[in-house]
Amino acid sequence: MPVPLYQVKAEFFRTLGHPLRIRVLELLQRGPLPVRDLLVELDIEASNLSQQLAVLRRAGIVNATRDGATVVYALSTPDVADLMVAARRILADLLAGQGELLAELRSEPHP
Repeated sequence: MPVPLYQVKAEFFRTLGHPLRIRVLELLQRGPLPVRDLLVELDIEASNLSQQLAVLRRAGIVNATRDGATVVYALSTPDVADLMVAARRILADLLAGQGELLAELRSEPHP
């Protein structure tokens, strides 16, 4: 029995549901980066980064290529970058709505 599409989508979003993985994807939006550069940007232990990159790689969200002793990671498709941009837009809209609500609450007279 095939897995329903909604279940596959949920698993995809669960894969994205870690702050470090999101940060890695944000960094990779600029282009491919070697692990050493990711470590500098993220300021975390290599083992922690390795675990998170493995999750993203197994899910097919990032690709790894080896150049000698250097491993370089890149987004597997430009659609991942588009998704990150869309998420930023959605969050900006949500937060703008909250800002308007907060301004309205602050402008109401106090009893």
